[in-house]
Order: sequence, then C-alpha cells, then structure tokens
Amino acid sequence: MAPSLLEKIQTLISANLHAMVDRALETNSVQVMDEYIRQVEKNLEALEDSAATVGGTVKTLKRKYEEFAAAAEKLDRDIDTLLMKGKDDLAAAAQAELNTKQQLSQEYYEQWQSQDQQYQKMLDMRLKLEGRLTSIRQEREHLRSLIELAEAKKVTLKTIKSLDQLSTVGDEQISSLADNIRQRLDQEDARLEVATRNISAEIDDAVRSGEVERQLEERRRRLNTGGSSGG
Repeated sequence: MAPSLLEKIQTLISANLHAMVDRALETNSVQVMDEYIRQVEKNLEALEDSAATVGGTVKTLKRKYEEFAAAAEKLDRDIDTLLMKGKDDLAAAAQAELNTKQQLSQEYYEQWQSQDQQYQKMLDMRLKLEGRLTSIRQEREHLRSLIELAEAKKVTLKTIKSLDQLSTVGDEQISSLADNIRQRLDQEDARLEVATRNISAEIDDAVRSGEVERQLEERRRRLNTGGSSGG
C-alpha cells in the first residue's frame, strides 16, 4: 500500500468545497468541480482495490494466528499429560515446540492487528470520500443551474434599454441560490464530522468487545482445566 495514495485521499477528503464553489462562481464554470470529481473517482477506485488487498491479508493473518494459537493450546495440554505419565523427554521436546508456536502466534497476532487497523482506516476513508463525491455531484448540478441563470440574466439585461425596467428579482434569486449551496455544504460538513465520530466509536467498541471476549474465553479454559484437574 503506497503511502502516497492515502495522502491523496486525505487531501481530497479535506478539500474546501466552499472555496471550490466560490471559484466556480468567479469563473462561471463548473470545470474545477469536474476535475475534483474525476480525481475522486480515480482515487476511490484505487483505494477500493488496495482495501480489498489489505482486507485479504487481514483474513490470512487472522487465520494463521488462530491456527498457531490453537496448536499452542493443544501442546500446552499435551505437556501436562506427558509430565503426569513421567515422559519427561517428550514433555521437554513438546515444551520447546510450544515456545516456538507461541512466539509465531504472537507475531501473527501483532501483524493481524496492525493490518486490521490499516484496513479499518481505509474503509473509513472510503466512506468519507464517497460522501464528498455525492455532495460535490449534487452541488455541481445546483451550481450549473445557478450559472445558467446568471448567464440568462446577462442576456436579458442586454435587451433592456431602460434602467427603469430592470428588476432586482434576478439578483435576489441568484443570491438565494448561492446561499442555499453554501448552507448545504455546511450541513454536509457537519454530517461528515458526526459520521466520523460514530465510525471511530464503533471501531473502538468492536476492538474492546473482542478483547473482553478473548479474556473471558481464556478464563473459561482455565476454569475448565482446573475443574478437570480437581476431578
């Protein structure tokens, strides 16, 4: 995963849509918005491809961790059995193998967690970028209508010979449309901020829940082992 892609995505997410609208109004053209849309679509596709690759790696690492963890758990039980049967040599060999499997299990776990964090970050960025793309597409259409209205008014003004015949309705309408566009952008920024907080909270809750479940499962295993030994 090239860092440059994530940097490009972050730049697109952080783009000032208000400034983009102002620029389009100044130039009477939606070209700047069209270029932004092209860049978002291009990088969104690249992000989805990379996320799929990282997601596959996450599943592989998780599976390898679980395999080694399960093998280590079985070896741990086998060592106790061998010791109780007086087979110390076999127990020593099994202990050495257990140490290796535990080390590998820990390494796979750390890699899995690291890649999963990267994967969740990429999914979060994809969600934000998709939201930006939807917003800018909508505002492009509104802005295009606004520019067409302004151009139509210019044509109308050229045909009117007397200033007494001019009406301010057109100016008020254009101003109102521009205000509406900026208001929608403010609302979209607020929704994005709320969504970001919610996603971060969900990820944190999921991680904490998974850790608690792992701890409880470990306690269950110890209790079961203790109960068996006591019997």
